[in-house]
Amino acid sequence: MKKLPLGQRKAVGVAEGAPVRSKFLQPGQTLPLVIEPDVEGVNLMSWAQANKPFIQTQVLKYGAILFRGFSVNSVDHFERLASAMTGELMQYRERSSPRSQVGDRVYTSTDYPAERSIFPHNEHSYSRTIPLRLFFFCLVPAQQGGETPIGDCRKIFHRIDPRIREQFARKNYMYVRNFGDGFGLPWQTAFQTTDRTTVETYCRANDIEFEWKKDDRLRTSQVRPAIARHPETGEMVWFNHATFFHVSTLEPQIRDGLLAQFEIENLPNNTYYGDGSPIEPEVLDELRRAYQQEMVTFRWQQG
Repeated sequence: MKKLPLGQRKAVGVAEGAPVRSKFLQPGQTLPLVIEPDVEGVNLMSWAQANKPFIQTQVLKYGAILFRGFSVNSVDHFERLASAMTGELMQYRERSSPRSQVGDRVYTSTDYPAERSIFPHNEHSYSRTIPLRLFFFCLVPAQQGGETPIGDCRKIFHRIDPRIREQFARKNYMYVRNFGDGFGLPWQTAFQTTDRTTVETYCRANDIEFEWKKDDRLRTSQVRPAIARHPETGEMVWFNHATFFHVSTLEPQIRDGLLAQFEIENLPNNTYYGDGSPIEPEVLDELRRAYQQEMVTFRWQQG
């Protein structure tokens, strides 16, 4: 039997005669697993509903699945497909970035200038309610750039110096936000309400400290774990926003402008150890390297 190159080799678990095939994007790169139709006219919705255990096993093994060639051709089609795979979809609550809502529970990625990039992070990890699955969809590919870097946070965890991991395991991390100073989302958008009492109720229910300042401004702080044990596999995962929201991770021009205008405690976003002490610059440098070393990018295709 002729051996296929790794980029074309079938993954364990796809039965002979199945209407799909699987491969990897590059030799030696197992994130993401690519699943494509093996014959014309495969209905991804029907196939996914009939093969939930297989999809579940593969996404836990490889970290991500990229479906290509199935002609998912609208936001509504994508939303129904995601719901079929995972059940009820979450709403975007406790918002931290500007996004446009394009479906019932489908949003654009962060609305950000095309020339800028966004540092890797663990989606919604600062919240008490986190998504177990993320679904991405390309309706119109970017003519240039537009990739969505992804990484395996199990591997990121193991790249980090054990002494740094232990420090965060012991202290956790603190995320501080200041609303109403003209930068970032206003609290009305972040909490999807104009009522202060509703905000206070949400904060108390979700272990968020809050302080109302003059001129209808708000400061919040929340202490969260930096490390998680995966609820399905038991593996240790680096899962937080400690690096993403730290002021030192911003592009130099933006960072220097904010520091010239605000005292540290009044920055729109910043992070600390859970006891409020500053995170050392060398620690942040190592965390940024760990993320970047695990990032994988690929060009989006329509559908």
